[in-house]
Amino acid sequence: MTTIRQDHFIDSVAVALQYISYYHPRDYLEALGDAYRHEASPAARDAIAQILTNSRMCADGHRPICQDTGIVVVFLTIGMRVQWDADLSVEDMVDEGVRRAYRHPDNPLRASIVSDPAGARTNTRDNTPAVIHMRVVPGDTVEVKLAAKGGGSENKATFVTLRPADSIADWVVQTVPTLGAGWCPPGVLGIGVCGTAEKAMLLAKEALLSPIDMHALKARGPRSRIEALRIELYDRVNALGIGAQGLGGLTTVLDVKILDYPTHAAALPVAMIPNCAATRHARFVLDGTGPAHLPVPTRADWPQVSWAPSPTARRVHLDSITRDDLADWTPGESLLLSGTMLTGRDAAHKRLEDLFARGEDLPAGVDFRNRFIYYVGPVDPVRDEVVGPAGPTTATRMDRFVEMMLARTGLLGMIGKAERGPAAIDAIRRHRAVYLVAVGGAAYLVSKAIRASRLLAFPDLGMEAIYEFTVEDMPVTVGVDVRGVSVHDTGPAEWRQRGAPLRLFQSDPRR
Repeated sequence: MTTIRQDHFIDSVAVALQYISYYHPRDYLEALGDAYRHEASPAARDAIAQILTNSRMCADGHRPICQDTGIVVVFLTIGMRVQWDADLSVEDMVDEGVRRAYRHPDNPLRASIVSDPAGARTNTRDNTPAVIHMRVVPGDTVEVKLAAKGGGSENKATFVTLRPADSIADWVVQTVPTLGAGWCPPGVLGIGVCGTAEKAMLLAKEALLSPIDMHALKARGPRSRIEALRIELYDRVNALGIGAQGLGGLTTVLDVKILDYPTHAAALPVAMIPNCAATRHARFVLDGTGPAHLPVPTRADWPQVSWAPSPTARRVHLDSITRDDLADWTPGESLLLSGTMLTGRDAAHKRLEDLFARGEDLPAGVDFRNRFIYYVGPVDPVRDEVVGPAGPTTATRMDRFVEMMLARTGLLGMIGKAERGPAAIDAIRRHRAVYLVAVGGAAYLVSKAIRASRLLAFPDLGMEAIYEFTVEDMPVTVGVDVRGVSVHDTGPAEWRQRGAPLRLFQSDPRR
């Protein structure tokens, strides 16, 4: 009989969540470093360099890899001979660990969880409750596997009920391009095959917690049908040319993980969930001897990659720019932004929409004329920080507001991550505006370009309020130009063509 103390369990959960907020798993770093060495697309290579540099900065500074510090998902495997020395339920102990981790004074994590989700959507302020899955098995230990899953990748989860004779591989390859770039590739695809609908989704989520081992698998060859399917999907998805951040390139996925389960003879349910560049998960086992201890990485665990601005990057002075200056910007071009910009996400845009509907003016001090808006919800700052990690949020969520903002405010452009939809691109083209892309997964790196921050409007919205940022050499890529041409269309199309011979060269073990 093993006794697990309440304080040991809670402390272990809290420590693990802090740990994964600033340490990438070593297997992910190795795989991403390999992708960087083989990447031939300049835009994708630059994005990967930013992600790796950001990762090392976060490890050194113990600050979040991404400003979206996720919804906590926990898989517990509890031995039948375990006894709890606890007053709280297991679920309540997990939530207390989450609460302590997300309110840590030295590294506060952004609280993103809302209650009354179909109504008021009120932030719970401490990122609870977690999503918990428990199994009870023979044994005398408690295994804990946990993850902090960002909204951008979680929103791309998808499910289908195929016919038994249908091809799982074909469905995955046809579906991945429809996910867009909001899940911040390069990452991992988790796939759950069969059981029932809810079991398939659970398998897909749990599959993401497995170590990346695709290169080892390809080197030794598949030993099962599932391993053969993993290799096929890895090759076919990367052949799509989507690349890092959807900019076009050789590597879209670092691995494909699959778990399966017996199912009804008439069914073939399949789920797919991507994991983003901010891959955050850990595993530990409690055996009654004390709280968990997770290994501290060394500098040698990070690839020797240091991002620096391209010498050919265009320097843009935001405080003097005009609409005419945007005319020769091209999709995929690198820019370095300096000057002032405004911020705003979903809630701020809805507030502005409501003001316009009532015939009211913009809040005092808010002026978007000849300005850019950055879609961002930063982590709270600590110590001498101007802002905490401040990476871009998925721009697609603001598509419905683009026409309003461009037509009513004099806005020049927007900054976010991932692609824009057809209606947003059409509005950008008609108003001769632009959309710029910042790298998802480089939040701490981006925050270092922010030199000052000033609250302008809607303070009750917290991280979704409108701020004015002063930035210096903030790196972005032209996503949509004034003609409505999107790099998320042209980049993957180019690398579907250019990447095929390069992939064949790299995969040939004789070379």
